[in-house]
Amino acid sequence: MRSEEQVTPLTSEELGIMPAQQAEDEGEMRLPSTIGDNDELLSRVRQLLADGFGGIIFMGPPGTGKSWYAAQIAAKLADGEPERVRYIQFHASYQYEDFVEGYVPQEGGGFRLEPKHLLDMCRKAEESNNAPCMLVIDELSRSDPGRVFGEALTYMESTRRGMTFSLASGKVVSIPENLVFLTTMNPMDRGVDEVDAALERRFAKIAMDPNRNQLERFLEGNGMAEDLRNRLLSFFDYLLSHDNQYCKVGHAYFRAVSDEDNLRRLWDHQLRFHMEKAFRLDPTGLREVSGRWHNTVLSTPAQGYSG
Repeated sequence: MRSEEQVTPLTSEELGIMPAQQAEDEGEMRLPSTIGDNDELLSRVRQLLADGFGGIIFMGPPGTGKSWYAAQIAAKLADGEPERVRYIQFHASYQYEDFVEGYVPQEGGGFRLEPKHLLDMCRKAEESNNAPCMLVIDELSRSDPGRVFGEALTYMESTRRGMTFSLASGKVVSIPENLVFLTTMNPMDRGVDEVDAALERRFAKIAMDPNRNQLERFLEGNGMAEDLRNRLLSFFDYLLSHDNQYCKVGHAYFRAVSDEDNLRRLWDHQLRFHMEKAFRLDPTGLREVSGRWHNTVLSTPAQGYSG
């Protein structure tokens, strides 16, 4: 799994996921993690990995902290060592050749077969003296995971870790036990129905639901007036109990709001479009949700709003 030219990993700073920071006691760049060793979600991930799952899928609607938590837990499990963590994101055109191995052009012409993210992290895991190495995959369902993982899909299972298998190229490889997969997925994405059942069987799922208590902490920390805070929490509860699962939004949408002006802009430039998509075939439901926002959350409905 070596090559003359190694794959260059994207840093957490380049991805905007989590900035690296200088460790005063070691004098080297570290990945910070603000969660504690006793964090409930971290403990659950550790237990699921110990139970033999090949990886974890954090599932939830947008704004529930899936990517943030995956990055935090990855940094924690890797002891803050950047070389033991790789962040990537699946998308509609993502292929086996981007993830496992593929041909890349050489100077002067011709192509060379190169290891990509999976094989590169397998090598790092093999060289890490059994220390956990993390492959964090954002938006798992935006591509076809079965096609992207290829032959490796079977060997992510804990009982097959360390077993050798052949790639399409003929190269013989294995997936080390200490390579951990942390992934995120929005269950409302259309691509979720296409996720290979074999992959889902090998990965444990953790629900990342909109969190009312976290929202309340955000609003209190931002200094939002109590009356407005209670009205917004009432609307949030209304969405959580709505029959249309697509209209749910996460607490992170409201991370920076503190007054009605913030809320008006949030609705006009983000939430409104989310609701229009959620109620694309239900104009009555859209009017109901929009009316609840304007008449309950806002003390004065927007000019020209008719409900």
